[in-house]
Amino acid sequence: MIKTEFANRAARRPLRLGIDVPLLLIVITLMIFGLLMLYSASWDYSYLQYGSPTYLFNRQLIWLGLGVGVAILSTLITYRVWRPLALPLMIVTIGGLLYVLIRSEVLLGAVRTVAGGSIQPSEMAKIMTVIYLAVWLDSKRALLNDITFGLIPLAAILGVIGGLIYSQPDLSATATVLILGGVLFFLAGADIRQILLMLLIAVVLGWVVVQLKLSNSARVISYIPGLQDPTQAHPHIQRSYEAFISGGWIGVGIGKATTKLTGLPFPPTDSIFAVVGEETGVLGSALLVTLYGLMLWRGLVIARKAPDQLGALLSAGLSIWIVLEAFLNMAGMLGLIPLAGNALPFVSYGGSNLMVTLTAVGIQLNIARISAKMDDQEEQPYRAFVDLRRRNRRRRVSRLGRAADPEE
Repeated sequence: MIKTEFANRAARRPLRLGIDVPLLLIVITLMIFGLLMLYSASWDYSYLQYGSPTYLFNRQLIWLGLGVGVAILSTLITYRVWRPLALPLMIVTIGGLLYVLIRSEVLLGAVRTVAGGSIQPSEMAKIMTVIYLAVWLDSKRALLNDITFGLIPLAAILGVIGGLIYSQPDLSATATVLILGGVLFFLAGADIRQILLMLLIAVVLGWVVVQLKLSNSARVISYIPGLQDPTQAHPHIQRSYEAFISGGWIGVGIGKATTKLTGLPFPPTDSIFAVVGEETGVLGSALLVTLYGLMLWRGLVIARKAPDQLGALLSAGLSIWIVLEAFLNMAGMLGLIPLAGNALPFVSYGGSNLMVTLTAVGIQLNIARISAKMDDQEEQPYRAFVDLRRRNRRRRVSRLGRAADPEE
């Protein structure tokens, strides 16, 4: 009788997929919207550069397939696998950044890629900064306020990575690395004075690295005059303004933008948010901003429920990184910050960015998956105990402690 009652209750129990469904739906929506906008933004550019209007779109589909495969793998493998891999992968990342500068393969005025533009080490540097710092801060959490073991080593690694990236030059990736370092240091428990001092040391070390390969950017130089007078802004920003003004509140319609055909630089990559603004208007742009906001929310929810500090730092850091990338791109297109030239996650064309972003999503889904499994382990004895006592209407039972990680 009791066995039959347990079976009936189990059958009525709601289905739990073991992953964060809201995050998955947000990412799928962003990918579908991104593919739609990429096709619209790239067909003319792709035809002029490669002789086929679908060349870039087809390549993005290939990268998307690979990225989804990596995301699935990252979802299935416990996130703690990154602990022993963090240092070797960081060494490989720094080696890749050095190789880019030594090889000097110039593409679109910058030295950022290898293999004919197919691989961009600075994209790997962003996700590896989050992973390495999460692992490092978790292992050093008792020594964070010790300047010898906490502050100086962290500032040194950020300064070296930031300086190497800025020498390409890649201002957005440099800003991303430094901001992520400060945020993760704060989340790990450091006080504000430590964070400010760390960023100061990182900036100084980065400046020293930059002096080995000094470069000036017209985009940065024209930023202040552009704030004071939009007509004095960088030509790239002026064309972006034209796109947003043309789009108005509801846009001119998907595929009907004209600015991308008349001089907007790099519409499938750096400037795709301007194409979004022209074709979908303020409403479409606001929807895209909302999706990124929801993605940040889900990442922080996963971090709050994470089984340990490593999972919390990883989920928070990865979600903040992705949303920060989006903010830098969109704010740059609006002239609010210097135009940095970074990708708009899930929307801009770029295999390296799409791969590392989907890897980050997979890691977050794995953290949520392990958290859900551990909750299930806790609730099974709890439910059985409550069911046996329901005849006396006594349903309040103390919750058991956390079970062991089911994937370790």
